[in-house]
Amino acid sequence: MTAEELRSNVEKALEEIRPFLKSDGGDIALVAIEDSKRVKVQLQGACVGCNVNQMTLKSGVEMTIKKYAPQIEEVINIE
Repeated sequence: MTAEELRSNVEKALEEIRPFLKSDGGDIALVAIEDSKRVKVQLQGACVGCNVNQMTLKSGVEMTIKKYAPQIEEVINIE
């Protein structure tokens, strides 16, 4: 998978997650993909400071991204 295909797949995963985040007043942005295995995202809006955002990041975002791009090992939220 090329870097472009990987980015496209990660964006597709984020599009799948975005409606759930928006329903709670939040959003998510793709910041970077490093070494084709680490994705950096930025939670936005109501997701910033939410006490369940780490759970959302791991169980929702990371799981969905891995479904589209299995080589991704980790998803990190940057402040």
